[in-house]
Amino acid sequence: MILGGLMTAALAFHDQIGFDRGVYVGYTTMVLAFLMVYFGVQSYRDNVAGGRVTFGAALMVGLLISLVIMACYVAIWQVIYYNFMPDYLDKYMAYALEQARQSGASAEAIAAQAKEMQEFSEMYKNPLVNIAFTLLEPLPVAVVFTLLTAVVMSRKRTA
Repeated sequence: MILGGLMTAALAFHDQIGFDRGVYVGYTTMVLAFLMVYFGVQSYRDNVAGGRVTFGAALMVGLLISLVIMACYVAIWQVIYYNFMPDYLDKYMAYALEQARQSGASAEAIAAQAKEMQEFSEMYKNPLVNIAFTLLEPLPVAVVFTLLTAVVMSRKRTA
C-alpha cells in the first residue's frame, strides 16, 4: 500500500512534475516501497526462522512480499488509469513526439514513432496487456531488492 499511496500522491502532481522528472519520482517511490522486502525478510528471520535464514528461504519470502507489493501497485494503477487518467497515454505520446521534434528527429522518424506509439496505445486498452506492462514497471526493482535482501539476510553473523 506504500507504493500505491506514494504513486497516487505523485500522480496528483503529475502536471507539475512532468514526464521527464516523473520517472525519477516513480522509481524513488518504488525503492521506498521495496524497502519493505528487507524488513519483511528480517522479521521472518527473527520471528519465524529462529534468527537464521538460508538464501533460498530469504529469496522466497522476499519474492512473496514483492508479489504483494506489485499486485497492489497494479491494482491501484488500474483504478487510477481507467477512472482518473484515461488520457495518460495521449499526454505521454504528445510529450514523446515533442521530445523527438526538439532533438532534431526527421519527419519520417517522428511519423514512425507516432505510429508505433498509437499501436501500443491500442494494445494498452486491453486490461490484460495493461496489467502485464504495469507489472513490468516495478519488476526490476523487486528483483534487485529481493536478491540483495536474500544475500544480506542469509550471511552468517560473526560474533
